[in-house]
Amino acid sequence: MKKYYIIIALITGIVFSSCQKQLEEKFNDPERTDQASIPAFFASMLNNEKVKPQYYNVRTFLIQQPGIFSQTNTFSNSNTSYQHNDGYLGSFWKEFYHTNRDNDRDITLNGAMALYRLMEKAYRENDASSMEQYDSFMQAGKIVLIWHAAQMVDMWGDIPYSEAGSLQTNDVINNAKFDNQVELYESFIADLTDAATYFSTAEATQAFTRYDIMLTGDTDRWRRFANSLKMRLLMRISFYDEPTAQQKVMEMLNNPTDYPLIDGDNSSTYSPATTDVLIHQLTDNVLTLNNALTEGREYSAPDYLLNTLMLPAEDPRIPILFDKFGDLVDNKFIPNKEYKAMPVTTTQAVQDRDWRLYSTWDTTTFLINAQLPGILMTASEVNYLKAEAEQRWGSADKAKTAYETGLRQSVTFYYYLHNTNTSREYPKEDNPSAEEVNAFIENPNVRLEGSATDKLAKIWIQKWAHFGFLQSPQAWSEYRRTKYPQLTFPTTGKLQGFSTPANRLVYPSVETAYNPHYSEVRAKDTRDTKIFWDVK
Repeated sequence: MKKYYIIIALITGIVFSSCQKQLEEKFNDPERTDQASIPAFFASMLNNEKVKPQYYNVRTFLIQQPGIFSQTNTFSNSNTSYQHNDGYLGSFWKEFYHTNRDNDRDITLNGAMALYRLMEKAYRENDASSMEQYDSFMQAGKIVLIWHAAQMVDMWGDIPYSEAGSLQTNDVINNAKFDNQVELYESFIADLTDAATYFSTAEATQAFTRYDIMLTGDTDRWRRFANSLKMRLLMRISFYDEPTAQQKVMEMLNNPTDYPLIDGDNSSTYSPATTDVLIHQLTDNVLTLNNALTEGREYSAPDYLLNTLMLPAEDPRIPILFDKFGDLVDNKFIPNKEYKAMPVTTTQAVQDRDWRLYSTWDTTTFLINAQLPGILMTASEVNYLKAEAEQRWGSADKAKTAYETGLRQSVTFYYYLHNTNTSREYPKEDNPSAEEVNAFIENPNVRLEGSATDKLAKIWIQKWAHFGFLQSPQAWSEYRRTKYPQLTFPTTGKLQGFSTPANRLVYPSVETAYNPHYSEVRAKDTRDTKIFWDVK
């Protein structure tokens, strides 16, 4: 389906060009503004390089760390496949805690922690009569902070949190302690409960609507986001503390009016653009993931996802997730006859020789799409969460309904991503017919049937597939929590100490070299240590 010249470019190499995007003038750089502006800090917090699909974060982190460990993307089968890159981990770490200028990358880091601490300081410095107008910013900012912080806990475990951001808080640099990961999760869940309660009655101000570049001041969607994120965290701990998770999740599911969710109103024809929690690109953005995905072996289709899961199920997402690809013979492009992924156990030498014989990520959807949004929460994920909870603690019929809704919404979501590409140069696939989607749902490889274990496995695997490489931190967390899908990882020839994927990321030297509190967590700072909820 792709233009001939695109294939030529991908095979012979594409010249990388980059440009620096700027927010509109109303979203001031917090490092360059003379007046503390809670709305501006909030907008900068949303405009985060770790959320939008940007070259650096995808190339150096998403497909190099959690993407490899969850197999949501292919990787070079080298002896260092599972070895951490301290510099890349350090960059990701700093992008949570800092707002300083990164001169090497020519960007200002919009660290969620630092920006929220600036918001808290500015909020305290306002007189009491004016505080109320900023309450929506503070509550929404806390939800976003928790979204980032929970992801950090899921990858590292204990992290500096309660004492982090002292420079922004009181203009003094203090080394922050590492907070206990279990206690952090408990505080996240409590804070999300409070935020959802606040947004159940809050009315958006003109300023909140203007500066909220993610949900445009929609207080109902903020309430749903808080509840949905809370459900994600509760299900994440559900094998560690099942009584708490079961009680709180089922309370939510049995009282949908009191606990609305980002579930697309349980409709398969929902609108991802107006329902899901997404950060959209600026309309004039021209940067794509082309170089991020084609500079290494991550360009090729993942083995388990395509060969084991999607092809046997005749998954209607295949045409917009993958290209069949092909090779040049006598300067003529010869397309591959079918979709197929390179086996994950293929040696590096054979990978380098034969990669053109296998499918790749779709050009229109992923490679040359400057409008791919950042993804924080989707209706499909929420319905998979509901399906698991109902299967374990509630109604099998409700589990089946939620699972099938999640499947249909995932199809809708990925075709939505496909169609965000506004360029007329790249052809679009037609949406699948209702009959095609129904056949997919009823395929024996997909249909929710069998034992309770079989049903849960299908729910978990389909959620893993839905996350994909764009949400690889979530895919990796769910893989560790559920142990599904049952993946094969090549181990032959790997460096000693790095023969298998890690259970967690090790702390980067940008933290360990300067924070004396590191001594308190050094003993458990190994790649084999498990996150507290990883007990299955």
